[in-house]
Amino acid sequence: MPGNTKTGFVEVKHFSALQRLKRAVRFKLIIPIKRSTKSPEFTARGVGVGMFWALTPSLGVQMIFCLITWFIAKRFFYWEFSLFVAMAWTWTTNVITAIPCFYLFFVTGQLFLGRTDDLSGYMEFSRQWENLISQNKEMGFFSKLWADMSIAGRVWGIPLLLGCLPWSIIGGFLSYYLSLSFILRHRLLKQRRKSVSQNKSDK
Repeated sequence: MPGNTKTGFVEVKHFSALQRLKRAVRFKLIIPIKRSTKSPEFTARGVGVGMFWALTPSLGVQMIFCLITWFIAKRFFYWEFSLFVAMAWTWTTNVITAIPCFYLFFVTGQLFLGRTDDLSGYMEFSRQWENLISQNKEMGFFSKLWADMSIAGRVWGIPLLLGCLPWSIIGGFLSYYLSLSFILRHRLLKQRRKSVSQNKSDK
């Protein structure tokens, strides 16, 4: 079979980058909300909170922010959501997608500030980012991540923070409603299949 090799009795599958991405999305994002036994709203709120923090320039501490949000919402507002699902969905922004997202935030922030004459192109933004983070190569992973975010904050701070707001707010609400619709459809289909199976077994 194309794409497969056999080593002894073990079959090893080689996946393309796109296939690996699809598998990661399925296992890390889709399956958790399918398998959730809580109410659809409870699970969908987790998706919404996760996407809210994912669409902010807080790479590396997004899950911590989800935890803080979960604690405050539950303790003071009696509002609950799936912390596990929220943390999983923060991974929609990662080391691969961070630069495009940050550039989008930066451009949006510059437009809000009326700085239409100070919009660097994506390649220039990406080059500056790579140059800045290359200065911290000797650090540990988390220390380097924190240093990179601190540098980004100092260099592009206000435009990034201001520009991420519409994306994080709209993205959070949109993710909630889309995931809620997905979960409801999935559970309805699952229930129909179960009913059909029971009817067949009764005959």
